[in-house]
Amino acid sequence: MATTRDQRQIVETPTEARQGEPGPSVAALLAISTGLAILILAVIWFVFFRT
Repeated sequence: MATTRDQRQIVETPTEARQGEPGPSVAALLAISTGLAILILAVIWFVFFRT
């Protein structure tokens, strides 16, 4: 359990400090950024390498 030291510093174990959940916003960010990367690479390929 998290404890307070000197009324300023919260002390937690490494497991307690990592308890945050990424949630759906992280999955959406990953999907959007991957899609944009694929789109940009496709545009570059069509402009420069299409024969």
